[in-house]
Amino acid sequence: MAVINFIIENILTQAAITIALIAALGLILQRKSIGTVLSGTFKTLLGFEVLSAGSSIITSSLTYFGKIFSHGFHLKGVVPSIEAINGQAMNQLGLGNEIALTFLGIFIVNIIIARFSPWKYIFLTGQALLWMATMTTIGGHAAGLSGFPNIALGSVIGGIFAVAMPAIAQPIVRKITGNDAIALGHFCTVGYMVESGAAWLFGERGEKKHSLEEMKLPKSLEFMQDTYLSVMVVMVPLYLITAAFAGPKYGAIGANGVNYMMFAFLQAIQFVVGVYVLLAGVRLLLGEIVPAFRGIAMKLVPNSKPALDCPVLFPYSPNAVIVGFITTTIGTVIGMFFFPVLGLAVILPGMLTNFFAGGTAGIFGNAVGGRRGAIIGGIVHGLFITLLPALLVGVLTHMGFTNASATDSDTIVSCLIYAWFITPILKAV
Repeated sequence: MAVINFIIENILTQAAITIALIAALGLILQRKSIGTVLSGTFKTLLGFEVLSAGSSIITSSLTYFGKIFSHGFHLKGVVPSIEAINGQAMNQLGLGNEIALTFLGIFIVNIIIARFSPWKYIFLTGQALLWMATMTTIGGHAAGLSGFPNIALGSVIGGIFAVAMPAIAQPIVRKITGNDAIALGHFCTVGYMVESGAAWLFGERGEKKHSLEEMKLPKSLEFMQDTYLSVMVVMVPLYLITAAFAGPKYGAIGANGVNYMMFAFLQAIQFVVGVYVLLAGVRLLLGEIVPAFRGIAMKLVPNSKPALDCPVLFPYSPNAVIVGFITTTIGTVIGMFFFPVLGLAVILPGMLTNFFAGGTAGIFGNAVGGRRGAIIGGIVHGLFITLLPALLVGVLTHMGFTNASATDSDTIVSCLIYAWFITPILKAV
């Protein structure tokens, strides 16, 4: 067990190491030279670490923005955090070993399904698999399962999600990327499909369909066709206005004596820097992992595709990422006020989820319904990803969690499946 825990905690949950090792395996299976294997492996590792560095910069900036947003607009409620749920499940409920083994089981079930079914997707986002293992394990625990039965059921359910979600999203991913080389490995796919459905219903079609990436600007605004400048033009006012509402006391959180408005400006610029670094990492990663993965596709799981984290789609539609972030945030704010009227918990907007999941959803909405689809679909997506955590609060309360909920729509759905279907069946038996 100690060896398994070491592998899971130090290798499988370290996404950069996992993807680098998979790249190495793919190159070895293609019988590449030692130099090529080493080069491809370390470039894949470097690409993912650059991507992660960009994500960290964005996360830091959005964490600040989330604080001033809550203080500036006097918001109180539950902040969804699957990390907090994972910590409580491992430390207070003693489910650490079951979560670890379920994590490993999900990956194995994913490989088996991909090998023997038409769904040829290998889910490579390690953190997302850990969150899925967490939610299925606590769902099984609440249903009265423990030990091997809980691990086995969680592995099967999580493994099905790991291969089904990329398969469901792939037709739209193919439209976004223009090829079939990669898939999406991010457990927010139910939300992406909700946005796609809304974009199809309310968006543009046929000749009327105009992509957000095709916007024609006056000559005086042509500089905004640069991805990073257009992001800056949107984010700087957003940060400054929010900081103004938060005031000098909260707007200066972490400023170390810098004027709070200037600090908000610099945080907005940091966000743009994060986007620049992230996209550079994506380009480097895709340049290595796709050719390397061909070896696995040829030998172990014929015709398989790597399902990668959501930022790999950002370079294909950068304008849609920003529109998705803004419209999803609008939807989450509306949901924060609306759903409590229906007796549900107050769910505060989570800026990290709004950016990464909302931005990806915006790409989906734009691909399906153009500009109008991305805008309307984004608001619907924001409502949906507020509704799911609100529903989950009651379920988690019965499990012993206080004022807790999770992010990532697919993991929430997996837990609700336990609460609404599996638990009643087990109790009836």
